[in-house]
Amino acid sequence: MQKLRHDLRHDLRHDLSASITVFLIAVPLSLGIAMATGAPLQAGLVSAAVGGMVAGLLGGAPLQVSGAATSLVVVTAELVQRYGWRTTCAITVLAGLAQLALGALRVARAALAVSPAIVHGMLAGIGATIAIAQLHVVLGGSPDPSALDNIAALPAQLAHPNPAALLIGAVTVAVLIGWPRLPGRAGHALRTVPAAVVAIATATAMAAGITLPRAELPSWNTLVLPGLPDGPVLGIIAAVLTVTLVASMESLLSAVAVDKLRAARGDTAERAGLDRELLGQGASNVVSGLLGGLPVAGGAIRGSANVAAGAVSRRSTVLHGVWVAGCSGLLAGGLELIPLATLAALVMVVGVKMVSFAHLRHVQRHREFPVYAATVGAVVLFGVLEGVAAGVAVSVFLQMRRLTRTRITVTEEDGTHRVHVRGQLTFLAVPQLTRAFAQVPYGSTAVVELDGSFMDHAAYEALRTWCDGHRARGGWATLAGRAGQPIAEPASAHACRPWTPWRNHHCTRTDVAAGSEGQLVGGLSAFQRNTAPLVRDELARLAAEGQRPTQLFLTCADSRLVTSMITSSGPGDLFTVRNVGNLMPPPGTDASCDSVAAAVEYAVDVLEVGSITVCGHSGCGAMQALLGGQGHEPGAQTPLARWLRHGRPSLARLGRIGRLGRGEVALADRPVADDLERLALVNVMQQLDHLMAHPCVARRVAEGTLRLHGMYFHVAEAQAYVLNRTTSTFAAVRPGVAGGVLDAV
Repeated sequence: MQKLRHDLRHDLRHDLSASITVFLIAVPLSLGIAMATGAPLQAGLVSAAVGGMVAGLLGGAPLQVSGAATSLVVVTAELVQRYGWRTTCAITVLAGLAQLALGALRVARAALAVSPAIVHGMLAGIGATIAIAQLHVVLGGSPDPSALDNIAALPAQLAHPNPAALLIGAVTVAVLIGWPRLPGRAGHALRTVPAAVVAIATATAMAAGITLPRAELPSWNTLVLPGLPDGPVLGIIAAVLTVTLVASMESLLSAVAVDKLRAARGDTAERAGLDRELLGQGASNVVSGLLGGLPVAGGAIRGSANVAAGAVSRRSTVLHGVWVAGCSGLLAGGLELIPLATLAALVMVVGVKMVSFAHLRHVQRHREFPVYAATVGAVVLFGVLEGVAAGVAVSVFLQMRRLTRTRITVTEEDGTHRVHVRGQLTFLAVPQLTRAFAQVPYGSTAVVELDGSFMDHAAYEALRTWCDGHRARGGWATLAGRAGQPIAEPASAHACRPWTPWRNHHCTRTDVAAGSEGQLVGGLSAFQRNTAPLVRDELARLAAEGQRPTQLFLTCADSRLVTSMITSSGPGDLFTVRNVGNLMPPPGTDASCDSVAAAVEYAVDVLEVGSITVCGHSGCGAMQALLGGQGHEPGAQTPLARWLRHGRPSLARLGRIGRLGRGEVALADRPVADDLERLALVNVMQQLDHLMAHPCVARRVAEGTLRLHGMYFHVAEAQAYVLNRTTSTFAAVRPGVAGGVLDAV
C-alpha cells in the first residue's frame, strides 16, 4: 500500500509538470490558429480546453493532447469566409457526430491504410498555404482567402512591408528557431521553457511602445452558439466530410506517433485504442462546436511535448485543459497585448514545419513523388478534400500502370547473362519472360534480377520451371532483387535460414572428416556462393565511405550470444565490444584493461555513436565463476583471474541487495530464477555505472547526445529484456514494438 501511494505521488508529480508545459505551448498556438482562420480568438482557447478535458477523458490515446487542429486552418478559414462563424460551429458539431458514427463502426484502422504520400502531401499543401497566408500578416498586410491570390499579391506586399510588424515577426521567428538550439548546460536548462512562450513574451515586450494591431478577445460572458447551416446542402455535406476526414486522419496519425514515442522511452502500457480515440475526438468536436470553439484534433506537436515532459497518464492531458479554461480568463488582459504579427509568425513557422523534407525523401525513395506532388498542388489550388481525391486518383493510376508495364532485357557481361526484369511480374509478362529466357544459352551462368515487388503464380511457375531446367542442363542460375536485396527463390534452390545452427548447416559440411576446419572452409565457400553477391554492393559502399555505426554494443564473448541475430543488424550497424562477462572496468582500475576503454572512447568521441548498450545473458560462465569464488580472489595471477576481479563490484552489489533488501533488480514478466540470473542482471546495471565514470561518456550524456541502455538475453527462451532504469526492472521485448522499449539514462 505504501509503495502504491509512492507510485501515485510520483506519477501525479510528473503529470502535473507535463500539463503545465503543454499548457504553455497550447495557449499561444491556439490563439495563432484562431487568428489564422479568422475566427474569434476565444474559439482557439475553447477548443484547447475542450480537447484537453473531453478527449483526454474519453480518448483511447492517453498521452495525446488535442486542441485546435493545425491541419484544419485552411478548411476552417474557408468555412468562416463562406458561411460565417455560427454556421462553421454547426459544421464542427456535425463533423463530431460523424466521427462518433465512424468510431462506433470501428473503422479507425482502415483510415491508416491511406498512402503516406497522400497524407504527407495533404499536410505539406496545408502547411504551404498557411505559411504564405500568414506571411502577409507578418509583413503588415492581410491575407486573401485564396492561396493563389496570396501568392500573386506577395511581390507587392514584399515591396511595401510594415517595418514594425516585420521586425516583430522576424524576432518571433528568430526566437522560435534559435531557442531549442541553445548550447551548453545553461541552454539545456533554459530549453525547459517552451520556445513559443519565450518568443511571444519577447516580441510583446519589444512591441510595448509600438502601434500595431493586437489580439482582441471577446468577453468570456459572450457564448457563441452554433446556428443552423445556411447554404447549399451539397456544400455543407462536403464541408462536414472534409472536417471529418482531415481531423480524423490527423488525430489517428498523431496517436500512432505518440505511441511510438511512449514505447521508445520504455513505457510498456497498452497501445492506443484508435476506435476509442475516434470516439473521443468526435465528442470533443461536438462539445467544442456547441461552445463556439474551433474544430478539434489530436496534434503531434502537443502530444510529443507531453511525452517529452514526462507525462505518464491521461491526467496531464486533462489538467492542461483545466489550466487553459481557468487561466485564460484571468490572463485575458495580458493576451490582448500580443501583436497579431507575433501570432502570425508562430503559425507561419508551424506551417513551414508541416512541409517535411524528410517525408519528401521517404516518398521519393518509394517512387511515390507524383502522388505527393499531385496532392500538394491540388490542396493549394483547390482545397483539402480535392487534394486528397487527386492524390488517390494518381496513386490508383500509378499502381495500375506499374502492374501492367514490365520491361525485360538480356545482357552479357564477362560470360554471365543477366536477365533484368523491371516492373511487376504477372501472367501478362510470361510470354515476354519466356522469350528472354530463350536468349540464355544452355550451361551458362545466369543472374535473374527482379526489380519489382509483385509476382503472381503464373510468373512464379514460369520462373521456377526455367531455373530447374537450366540447372538440369548444367547451367547455374540465381535470383537477385533491387539494390542487391535477397529474394525468395524456387523451392529447389538454396533455402538455409540465418538462424540455422552451424553444426547442422549441411550446406557447409563439405568434408566431415576434416572436422571444424572443414566446416569453417565450407561456411566460407557457402558465403562466397550465396551471400557475397547479395552484400557486395553494400560492403563496397561501406568500404568507400567508412563505418558510421549509431550504436556501441558491449556484450559477452559467449558463443551462444549472436549479436547480429538478436538485434537484426547488418554490416555497419553496430560497433561491438565482446569480453568475458560483458565487463566495463572503470577508469584507472588497471592499465591492462585499456582495450575496452579505448574502444568506448573511439566509439563515443570518433564515431560519435548515439547510444551504448550493455548486454548480459543467462548461464554466463563469468557470473558462475564470481558466485563460486573461483579465480578472482586477491592475489590471483592468471589473466582470466585478473580480468574477473572487475566483476567483484557487481558481486558486492548483489550482497548489499541481499542484506538491505533495497535496490532489487527484477524481471517485469516473471520472478528472477536464481542468484546466477540475479547477478547477471545486477552486473548489467553495475557496468552502466562504470560507463558513466568515463569522462567522454559522462560528457556526452550530460549534453543529451548519448544514451545508455541495459539489456539481458535469456538464451534458452530466445527472449530479450531491456532495462527501465527508473524502476530497475527488465521488461521483455514483444513482437511488434517498434523501436523497442529501451530506457534512456
